[in-house]
Amino acid sequence: MINTDVVIVGAGPCGLFQVFELGLLGLKAEVVDSINYPGGQCAELYPDKPIYDIPAVPMCTGQELTDLLLKQIEPFEPGMHLGQEVQVLQRQEDGSFFVETSKGTQFNAKAVVIAAGVGSFQPRPLRVPDAESYEDKSLHYRVRDPGQFAGKRLVILGGGDSALDWVLELAGAAEHITLVHRRDEYRAVPDSVAKMKQLVAAGKVDEITSAKAKAISGSDGQVTSVVIAPKEGDEVEVEADHVLVFFGLAPKLGPIAEWGLDINRKTINVDTEKFETSEPGIYDVGDINHYPGKKKLILCGFHEAALAAFAIKQQIEPERKVHVQYTTTSPIMHERLGIDE
Repeated sequence: MINTDVVIVGAGPCGLFQVFELGLLGLKAEVVDSINYPGGQCAELYPDKPIYDIPAVPMCTGQELTDLLLKQIEPFEPGMHLGQEVQVLQRQEDGSFFVETSKGTQFNAKAVVIAAGVGSFQPRPLRVPDAESYEDKSLHYRVRDPGQFAGKRLVILGGGDSALDWVLELAGAAEHITLVHRRDEYRAVPDSVAKMKQLVAAGKVDEITSAKAKAISGSDGQVTSVVIAPKEGDEVEVEADHVLVFFGLAPKLGPIAEWGLDINRKTINVDTEKFETSEPGIYDVGDINHYPGKKKLILCGFHEAALAAFAIKQQIEPERKVHVQYTTTSPIMHERLGIDE
């Protein structure tokens, strides 16, 4: 049994920053995440995708943001329990929480913060015969190493931001790219669509709309071609070395849905003073929460984590007023951060 002040469910950017805000207030945190490494969606789905709206950081990738946050929370030495899902959450007689994961790790915590992004998520799969036999070899739902696609023939499936971002990113390195979208209209930002159209006009990308992949050919996990079936007209077979699939995520709350919280579709209602759920002592920050005016932005999640930390400190020490102290001048903050005066 691990005794701690707070268990944080989710190791994405908001969960990691929650560790920092709690640490500044002298609270210990343990972090649990269902994937095997920290970073959440940033590390899982777009580690190399640029992010431009983190304050004072003009540009960083999803992995760089994760690395910076991990560096920032080092002084607080949080426990990281990765590749496991919280399955049991029970309130004890003294108001604390018993938490147990799918691997049997057990915690006793004074508060719980849900920072689970869109919940337990998996990329929506490509549904063609034998697709599973090519996964992680030449069929990809995420890009971990863009360099492996240099000089290769790629078929990219999808019409959202992720699909077009990778078309634009890989067009200069790949031998050729064929973009296939099941609709005529794209869900990506207009600027990305315009840039993709320029690549099509230059002959660097082939665009096939109102069509879908019907079959994959190859052997031993290596794709050799993809059969594309348009809504109208004849099927076409496109030679390919790799297939990249970006159909979006299938979000699921998983066991969170059974914790008795006030759920709004697939999000959790919170107040905007404490970011507390309908269950006292259980807080919620980031994309998985809901309140009037909610915006699903990382920087908004950082704000929520700060206010939640103060609320948790007040909950744990109700007899003491929690004062705001500044990291620039506070000796206490410097001590907690390991800064030599």
